[in-house]
Amino acid sequence: MNEAGAWTEERVELLKKLWSDGLSASQIAAELGSVTRNAVIGKVHRLGLSGRAKNPATASTPRASAPRKAPPRSPSHPMSNQGAGAGPMTRGANALAPQYAPEIEAETAREPMPSEDVVIPFSERVTIMDLREYMCRWPMGDPTTAEFRFCGGRSVTGMPYCGYHARIAYQPAADRRRDRSRVRA
Repeated sequence: MNEAGAWTEERVELLKKLWSDGLSASQIAAELGSVTRNAVIGKVHRLGLSGRAKNPATASTPRASAPRKAPPRSPSHPMSNQGAGAGPMTRGANALAPQYAPEIEAETAREPMPSEDVVIPFSERVTIMDLREYMCRWPMGDPTTAEFRFCGGRSVTGMPYCGYHARIAYQPAADRRRDRSRVRA
């Protein structure tokens, strides 16, 4: 801080008095001169000053510049509860969240999931150097060994895997949840 705004004993005492009188940091800075509002706030914190008296003039008279807000009225929402059977209305951040109906598990005869050990002739398997756009990219074997290959079968259009490996890779979410619940039980 420059010499004009140095915190002398007299200035610190005046700061303490003005702070306890309830003046704002801006008012104190103007009174002291050559210091900023932030300098006043910093010095107040370093001195550990707290709890100052409210200015009696401002405490007794309400602010004339800020009119009171009208009390809140009930919302006129287009999805208001219509009738006795209506559930609670959703508002705020969850207003547009999808409302899911409980999932009904219909046990239907599904084709069994393919086993992991598909017999693909070794001659059809390809290395990464031989892999083409239309070939299945399903990894087979241990990537750290020389025998590691990819499936190499004809891939489904727009997908990286053949039909068999696509059924393994892309399971419906409902089936995955069902499978997890069976494992826990």
